[in-house]
Amino acid sequence: MSERWRRLELKEIVLMVMLGVVFGFVYWALVQAWNLLAVLMGPAGDIAQHVLLGGWLLVAPVAIAIIRRPFVGIIAEVLAAVIEVIFLGSPVGPMLLIAAALQGLGSELPFAFTRYRRYGWGVFALSGLLGAVLVFFFSAFRSGWFGQDILLLRLVLQAVSGIVLGGLLAKVIVDALRRTGVLDGFAIVRDAAGAIAPFDAQRAAAESTASHLDASHPTASHPTASHPAAPETAVPASAASHPAVFDPAVSDPTAPDPAASIPASDGSRA
Repeated sequence: MSERWRRLELKEIVLMVMLGVVFGFVYWALVQAWNLLAVLMGPAGDIAQHVLLGGWLLVAPVAIAIIRRPFVGIIAEVLAAVIEVIFLGSPVGPMLLIAAALQGLGSELPFAFTRYRRYGWGVFALSGLLGAVLVFFFSAFRSGWFGQDILLLRLVLQAVSGIVLGGLLAKVIVDALRRTGVLDGFAIVRDAAGAIAPFDAQRAAAESTASHLDASHPTASHPTASHPAAPETAVPASAASHPAVFDPAVSDPTAPDPAASIPASDGSRA
């Protein structure tokens, strides 16, 4: 059975439940922020929900990036919705569970397409985008937005919010949690260690090969040991005292005088 499809460990289940509970309260706080923003925006207050919608997508990519198992994002989103509906009295009611499942599905699809192996900024951004767009059409059908002049504006605002709040912010949260060390022992840390191990093994093998080569060639560091010095060539005494102006004629008294072979000039240019 693939490592990705094995049963969840107890600690992974506990973490998923904890994330659902924590983000359930975060989502409830977002509802209060939505109501406040709607009042501040006046006549345009109805679109305030689209500005903040990405915040309701956070738990899915966070849970997926840490646990890295199929359906974890959907389950975490539904758990957060249960906290909102049952314990915090969300005005949306049970319909929120359907919306949460759609949000989790849209957020999880990009990670599933990579077989839960890629967790870069682009995958997180696409996760937020799909989660926001998928739940948008459900909300548009339920709220009667189709046919409105501002339908496209609603969609664009919700898509941007999904990318920024539901995708990129989730990546920031995951990276911050990993740096604290609280995620040691989870898939996010194990996968990172497994990716580094092959490079360390290759480097160690290269260093070992280099040390063996040095041991098998002990003279490599002293190349002159196997090459005796060449004998010195005798140099005439006159050249030794003035090496830069050495003239063979000076050292050979029998050589003809070059000046004697030059005829005397009569002063003419012809």
